Amino acid sequence: MSLKHFKRGEIWHYRGTVAKRRLRGSTGHADKEKALQFIAKIEHDARNRHPDGKQETLTFAQAAIMYLNAEKPDRFISRVAAYWKNTPVRNIKSGAIRQSAIVLHPKASGATRNRQVIVPTQAIINFAASLDLCGQMKVSRFPVVTVEKEPATWEWVQAFMAVASPHLGALACFMFLTGARVSEALAVRWSDIDLASRRALIKQTKIGAERRAHLPPALVAAIANIPSNREPGAKVFKYSSRDTAKPLWRAAIKRAGIKPLSYHACRHGFATAMLHAGVDPITVAKLGGWKDAKHVFSTYGHAMHDDTLADRIGTRIGTVENIIVEKQSVKG
Repeated sequence: MSLKHFKRGEIWHYRGTVAKRRLRGSTGHADKEKALQFIAKIEHDARNRHPDGKQETLTFAQAAIMYLNAEKPDRFISRVAAYWKNTPVRNIKSGAIRQSAIVLHPKASGATRNRQVIVPTQAIINFAASLDLCGQMKVSRFPVVTVEKEPATWEWVQAFMAVASPHLGALACFMFLTGARVSEALAVRWSDIDLASRRALIKQTKIGAERRAHLPPALVAAIANIPSNREPGAKVFKYSSRDTAKPLWRAAIKRAGIKPLSYHACRHGFATAMLHAGVDPITVAKLGGWKDAKHVFSTYGHAMHDDTLADRIGTRIGTVENIIVEKQSVKG
């Protein structure tokens, strides 16, 4: 089957199957003649690729190395790379990728299997495909059951801090007031903190970027009260990983007699509190390091359980009406 050409905007594109390989893409040309020449070359190369060429011998391990060398996100890469090892990419099918997610996470939710296996595996293969080293990969996701998780509140954080160690209490406070993920918070060094200017540098693990976070007075006080080595390279919150801190986190919750919430509930609480305070989702996403404002709104936009909220509208309308009446009186 030959490649078909079609126009999208001003540019010609192509799609079709050649030598059992699904191809599609842009020619980069607005001129039809040049576009057809480009497509002819793509089709020729696909039909005549050498059986011992890179497209036939590329292994998943090689593809993963190229992916990381391109400075792509490394989250969850090591585990999927260890699973596939030197398996030729041409032998990896979508069904096998779904099966790998079940093997690697037999008791996990669909969301975890999608995020930690399917997404990184597909990303590596499709990156290699962008270099014309293999075909594109499309994998069906596992169904995801959406469960509304309860966000932490400032009152919850204060109760937690009252019984936790200075390090642990400051950690909860930091996540709630900056929106940092626990992995991001635990990576903060003293060289990243400037208490005088009330700023912290947060290295965003999930989206591979950095952001400067504002430190409210309560957080400045919590960090200032941490008794520790303040060498620039030392960790602010001292814990080596989330697993190290988890038993202490649970023990503090039990002592405080508060609802058991996860680390993420603090980040969740940051977004929810911001939205309820009237901060728009785009700003919340920027302040908390979310890539997509739509995700912030759909995930953290919990309804406020207060049936008197209409009073705020009524109060505002009444104020506006009073102003209008007063102006009319002055004119009269």
